[in-house]
Order: sequence, then structure tokens, then C-alpha cells
Amino acid sequence: MRMVSQVNLAQDGGGGGSGGGGGGFNRLPQWSAEETREFLTVRSELDEAFMETRRNKVLWNVVSSKMREKGFHRTPEQCKSKWKNLVTRYKGSEAMMESNTRSFTFHEEMRSIYTERMRRLLLRRTSSSIGGGGDVDVEKKRWSGGDKDGLLGDVLREFVERQLEREGKWREAAEEREEERRVREVEWREEMEALMRERAEMDRRWWEREEERRARVEARAERRHALIMALLTRIIDKYDTS
Repeated sequence: MRMVSQVNLAQDGGGGGSGGGGGGFNRLPQWSAEETREFLTVRSELDEAFMETRRNKVLWNVVSSKMREKGFHRTPEQCKSKWKNLVTRYKGSEAMMESNTRSFTFHEEMRSIYTERMRRLLLRRTSSSIGGGGDVDVEKKRWSGGDKDGLLGDVLREFVERQLEREGKWREAAEEREEERRVREVEWREEMEALMRERAEMDRRWWEREEERRARVEARAERRHALIMALLTRIIDKYDTS
């Protein structure tokens, strides 16, 4: 079921064009999936008008009004902010692999809007390059006649080619990053191995010096013991003769 705000609107539509939370709207904490799809439907219907004007404040008022008719109360500023967020997420998903594309719930709706926008641009370019009003009418009829599939196919082909080119660049960048990571990892391992060899060599030298020190200490102890034994023997012999 559609969510309907439980607040009475102070004005029917005039306040929606002002900034902030004016006009009697209560800001809903979160956009539901159904509300977002309804919003994209409304935005898609007005996309051509949005593309033809830079000052689109009035258009966002229209979007807000149409959303209100559907039972969703959003200010023009909230609708504009939501659209920017969806565009950012769509472009981000387009720049990534298919797994990230699927994670964006409204990817197909956004792609439909952009595909239709490309179709209109291509038709406009084609029409402007044809001389005479009659030829323009013929060109326009191609979209409603049998040639629509061909022109739409060209648009989709161009779109797919750009997508493939973008994906190829992304893969190249990913491969370059992976290669850099591998090189850094190899260098790190070589440095660690060199440090380990150096540490092992230092330990070996220390043990060699320690063994030499112990050998000298033992040799001195043996000589001292031998000297003491010799003195004791002489003393004993002296007393025995006396």
C-alpha cells in the first residue's frame, strides 16, 4: 500500500516551491522502493522538459505536485536531492562491473531514462542535419514506423559500445592496480627475505663469538686448575721430605 503522510497541508502546492521544509510538508525519514519507482516514473515523463531548460525549479514543483497526487508528500528540494543521489549511484554502478550494477535496485529504471534521452538527442541531431521540413517529418515518422527498431538499435549499439569501452578501461585500470600490487608484494617479500638473511647472519656471528668466548674461558679455567694442582703437589712433596 502507498504511504500517505498524516499531516494536513497548509497549502495545496504553492509552498512546495520554497526552500527547506516550508509549505506544510513533513519530511519522511526514508524513501521506500515503491515511492522511488513512482518518483522515477514522474521524473521520466518530465525528462525532456528538464533537458530543455536550465532553470528547472518550476519543474521540480511539478514533480512534487505529481508525487502528492500519488500519495507521497515530498518537497521539490527533496525530489531534486533524491534525483541527484540516484544519478550518482547509477553512474557509479555503470562504471563498475555487473555485480555492482545488480546491487543498485533502480538501475534498469535509470537506464531506461538515459536510453530514452539518448534516443531523443539522436533524433534531434538527425533532424537538424536533414534539410527541409518534409524530410524532418519523414525522419520523425521513422520512429513511429518500421525504421524505429533500426534507429533504436543504433542508439542501443552506441550505448553498448560505450559501456564496453568503459568496462575495458575499468578492467585495464584494475589490471594495472593488480600488477602494481603484485610488484609491491614481490619487493616487500624480497626485502623481508633480505632482512631475515641479515638477521640469521648476525645470529650466526654472535653464536660464533659466544663459542669462542666460552672456549677461552674454559681454557683459562683449565690452566688455572692445572697451576693450582701443581702448586699443591709441590707443597705436599716439600712437607713429605721434611
